[in-house]
Amino acid sequence: MMRTISLKKMLVLSSLCLFLQCSAIKQEEYATEILKISAKKFEWMINQRLDLLSNVLHEQLIYIHSNGLTESKQDVLDNISSGKLKLESVTVKEESVRVIDDLAIITGKGNFTGIIDGNSFDVELLYTEVYVAVGAKWLLLQRHANRLQ
Repeated sequence: MMRTISLKKMLVLSSLCLFLQCSAIKQEEYATEILKISAKKFEWMINQRLDLLSNVLHEQLIYIHSNGLTESKQDVLDNISSGKLKLESVTVKEESVRVIDDLAIITGKGNFTGIIDGNSFDVELLYTEVYVAVGAKWLLLQRHANRLQ
């Protein structure tokens, strides 16, 4: 028995397929954008560009370092500006992002070098960063890092 699909049903199905395809494309665009923001964030930390860094940090940021130090947005900015934390280089070795609605979660692995409280560090870290869409901007809401060595 042959079934026929009405023109209305075909339009609905076509629209749904187009929506899902457009949604997947949008997710990929967001993922690319968020990875760029994360890379820029590291660059701004290294170059002490607090004006730019401040613009990608959420007001309710919780930033957890691999040594257990937990910082707010203001703590991050203050510790960089005071010289307590001097990030010298970041080499990202692996990185992926998942976008779920207005959240983006980056998981990465990289080598981080710098100085904290006058002591040099060179560590390989696994890290997770959670970004949230606020208006047209993606802001870092949460970060956590663990040492691999």
